[in-house]
Amino acid sequence: MTAGPHVVSDVMTHTVVAVGRDAPFKDIVKLMEQWKVSALPVLEGEGRVVGVVSEADLLPKEGFRDSDPDPYAQMRRLSDLGKAGAVTAGELMTAPAVTVHADSTLAQAARIMALRKVKRLPVINDEGLLEGVVSRADLLKVFLREDNDIADEIRRDIVDVLFPAPVEPIHVMVAEGVVTLTGKVGDTTVIPMTVRLARAVEGVVDVDCHLSGAETG
Repeated sequence: MTAGPHVVSDVMTHTVVAVGRDAPFKDIVKLMEQWKVSALPVLEGEGRVVGVVSEADLLPKEGFRDSDPDPYAQMRRLSDLGKAGAVTAGELMTAPAVTVHADSTLAQAARIMALRKVKRLPVINDEGLLEGVVSRADLLKVFLREDNDIADEIRRDIVDVLFPAPVEPIHVMVAEGVVTLTGKVGDTTVIPMTVRLARAVEGVVDVDCHLSGAETG
């Protein structure tokens, strides 16, 4: 099978705005508004990612503005209280940064986002230098693939490989990302694998399998 899963470098944004540790609070807010992003990588040296400052890191300053929390609440929200008084990216940022590599698969990036509850991931190289940013919206780009493109990949890389001599022609139809497989095959034990592989193709929403074994008389 020649085609592999899409990787982060296929969909990431290469032009990225970032800040240094000393970037002041208001400059961070201005950059987020200007670039329409919810988080910025924080860099040092030649571009090594040391943290990320997000809207969530900035909000405590507003949240504590007109409140006077009791000692118990202060203990419970020490992290937020500290960020409420922060004035630079280095003081505000969440560190170490949650990152991903350009050759990671989109599934790996999606799992990291889900587990770490973040919307954007800095993309770094082996030296930790910033190469780009991948967002949730970027990961969804694979679902913009044309149905015909998906069907061609499934026929070429899955059906033709697993069923080189089907009892009856195997039809692959894709509509709105939903794959329908029909036909008769000699080896029914391969059908579950076929469904798993088809479901793993980038852009597939679901698989409706109607493959069956040849009737014996």
